[in-house]
Amino acid sequence: MLKSGFRISLVPSRTHATATRKPFTTLAQLVTPSLDIPPPRAVSHPIAGVSPPRTEKPPPFFTHSLNTNPFKLHLGGTLPSVDVAYESWGTLNERRDNVILLTTGLSASPHAKSHAGNRKDGWWESFIGPGLPLDTNKYHIICTNVIGGCFGSTGPSSIDPIATLQNGTPTRYGLNFPMVTVWDMVRAQFQMLDALGIPKVHGVVGSSMGGMQALAAAALFPDKVDRVVSISAAARSHPYSIALRHAQRQVLMSDPNWQNGNYYDSDSFPSKGLGLARQIGTITYRSGPEWEMRFGRKRANPNAKRGFKSDFMIETYLEHQGKKWQGQYDPNSLLYISRAMDMFDMAERPSVDPNDLDVLQQGHPSQQLVEVEKNDDDHTQTDYTHTQHLINGMSPIKCPVLVIGVKSDFLIPSWQQKEIATCLREGGNHQVTHFEIDGVYGHDTFLLDFSNVGSAVKGHLEIDIRHPVPEKSSKKKIS
Repeated sequence: MLKSGFRISLVPSRTHATATRKPFTTLAQLVTPSLDIPPPRAVSHPIAGVSPPRTEKPPPFFTHSLNTNPFKLHLGGTLPSVDVAYESWGTLNERRDNVILLTTGLSASPHAKSHAGNRKDGWWESFIGPGLPLDTNKYHIICTNVIGGCFGSTGPSSIDPIATLQNGTPTRYGLNFPMVTVWDMVRAQFQMLDALGIPKVHGVVGSSMGGMQALAAAALFPDKVDRVVSISAAARSHPYSIALRHAQRQVLMSDPNWQNGNYYDSDSFPSKGLGLARQIGTITYRSGPEWEMRFGRKRANPNAKRGFKSDFMIETYLEHQGKKWQGQYDPNSLLYISRAMDMFDMAERPSVDPNDLDVLQQGHPSQQLVEVEKNDDDHTQTDYTHTQHLINGMSPIKCPVLVIGVKSDFLIPSWQQKEIATCLREGGNHQVTHFEIDGVYGHDTFLLDFSNVGSAVKGHLEIDIRHPVPEKSSKKKIS
């Protein structure tokens, strides 16, 4: 099957801010790649149309770019060109079959681990390295920034080449950026792997939205994924998590400085709305028991006069988390990526790739290019006790799958990980392992519980599966 072609190019880092104002920076600016693939000849920047400056130093991060064809999206939109930024660690072997694709959550950058080009700790610092769960002595780990993001990949803060041509001046997408789905994010990643000459991956590992991507990858590309690790993820978003993300978006968009998404060339930036949205998110990422132990009812300043400003330590902690995001994350990316999480449903696995040129050449109507697997009734009005649609959607996944849930997670509760495991087994996958961690860190356990999460991940990635792994008859609790 012919696919839309990606052409690899190395491009210098670019800030998404204007020359007069810098609303946020990208971690990708600090990244030095380690992918053990000979770099191709430098080509023109896919958006700006200018050649990267000649330098003896390596480029600050790797991207790959779709230049030969537009990238068609699941919901019908089109991106004229696509950049996907990534970082990597470890050495690619001669067979090119030791790759682990590390997929990210809503706000994470591709900087999962420090390295010579960026000494700052990555978001999964303690999990990647020699002898660690993602063992760089054995595997070549690649972590990408999803499309729609703001850490080097094409997103709402990127230059819109069509609008730029029409206006005669660089113009950012803003809300003209098309809606993206988790399916689109995964397809872009696998076209990147194709362009790099990587035919399949040893595993896809992800937490939260990254765990959704891991499931989607194994369903869309069952012949290219040898195993899956899905942590604190869901086969479909449930109403409670959708409601929380809705509140985040509404708070952000209520900031007058958001300006309907057109703040890039303005002197004002929606810092307050972004900070408050992050505070709401932080509440959903952690658990009450942890905060009871950590903060209790302690006051930030016991001698301060009582009032409506932040008084308790938990309040000052939330304010600190909100301020950390300001200058580091694009508000519009929060809107797009959080909505992609809302829409995710494995029961709606696409049956056709909109970038399949063979389908295009057959002259099929455009609506058929984004057709999903049809079922007898409307599963969008869902009854969570009925899982047949999810079973059908996940039935292509036959590789070994590790599903990890956390008892104290209330953003994506542990029953949703049990649902994943149950549906996979009912769909005929006899290599499913389900763990439930009895910890206090809530949704962020995958970042903090190295002992339990790390040991489970390492074991699953390194187990010899030349013979089928026996199906686990019941979940295991880790205390």
